[in-house]
Amino acid sequence: MREVITLPDGRAAQYWDNGLDGPAVVFFHGCPDTRHAAMTGAPAAAALGVRLVAVNRPGYGLSTRHASTQSSVADDTVRVADLLGIDRFAALGMSVGTAYALVCAARHPDRVRALGLAAGPDGRRQERGTVEEVVARFRPELEEWVARVRPDDPDDHALSDRFLADLPPADATLLRATRTPAEVAASVREALADHDGYLRDAALTFRPWDAGLDDVRCPVRTWPDDRERHFSILLAGWPEILAALR
Repeated sequence: MREVITLPDGRAAQYWDNGLDGPAVVFFHGCPDTRHAAMTGAPAAAALGVRLVAVNRPGYGLSTRHASTQSSVADDTVRVADLLGIDRFAALGMSVGTAYALVCAARHPDRVRALGLAAGPDGRRQERGTVEEVVARFRPELEEWVARVRPDDPDDHALSDRFLADLPPADATLLRATRTPAEVAASVREALADHDGYLRDAALTFRPWDAGLDDVRCPVRTWPDDRERHFSILLAGWPEILAALR
């Protein structure tokens, strides 16, 4: 199956699609993360007959780097849905991805039939300055972390272990039980191939969002964050989440 689609303006969007013929759920990944996070939901989606799709935002993996906003990502997502032959869909955001899913639902009420928000930020942290200024402030810390994780390491096991060591223990345990070291390593390499994706995500998330819940017309379901098991909200919750959004 193709994993890169060309948007109308010529940019590339890397995606994953389980290809099922059923109600669609489009997943907005966290940060730093990729379409690989949606792959953890493949068994639950298959059991429920859900078409599960995820698109890497600009600056992640093979998706073209772009001066993106939450609104532009929402519009790009709808364009990908068009190219994949998807009309209406539920938007599901995880962590930082909740902002993008929410804005997509607000901007495209004719396309988004339900909204799911899993482990989203509480919105209390706000950064001063322009997106570019926030990106510049965040860059040294990101580069220090990337140097420690070493995503260019060809040893899948070593890379997976370094990445999982930074996660809450419950999340790391569940990821080890559900994903192989090669799968974890592939996701990390894709997420950190270009630092621009992470940095724009962080800058946009901690500034005013392009829309709020009051702008969303469709039904909304939330699964609140738990810092002791951040990723596990999604990893352990796929059957419940997809059933609710189906």
